[in-house]
Amino acid sequence: MPLLKSKQLFFYLSVFIAGAIFAIGLQVAAMVDPNKVKGFLDITGAWDPSLALVLFSALVVFTVGFKLLIAPKIAQNDSPILSDTFCLPTRKDLDKPLIVGAILFGAGWGISGLCPGPTIVNLVHFDAKIMLFFVVMLLAMKLTGFIKR
Repeated sequence: MPLLKSKQLFFYLSVFIAGAIFAIGLQVAAMVDPNKVKGFLDITGAWDPSLALVLFSALVVFTVGFKLLIAPKIAQNDSPILSDTFCLPTRKDLDKPLIVGAILFGAGWGISGLCPGPTIVNLVHFDAKIMLFFVVMLLAMKLTGFIKR
């Protein structure tokens, strides 16, 4: 019996390729540099609008891909290529945990210039500040899990 079925293998391969594209894109666009992010958030000083271009580009790619590839499959009740079902959000309300979480995430991002994706990509540089941020981020995620229970 093979370790992974071919569908699982292609799923993990696609996840790996998507992650690699994301990491390379973050590096090329310098979005792993906390000062670049802080420059974008500094709208009253030396504002750097380049992050807006990266965000807009991602939105365009997602929107086109969703409209052309995913929405027709959902409308026809087809399953995704590498999964049995689509995992779509069902909630549309804004509850207190979402609002508080968004505020905390935004505050942390604004103070540090880092969010989870760029932090993970930055781990390859073995920067002590990034590694400490990563460890504290993981501990905070674990703590939040305990608090929610």
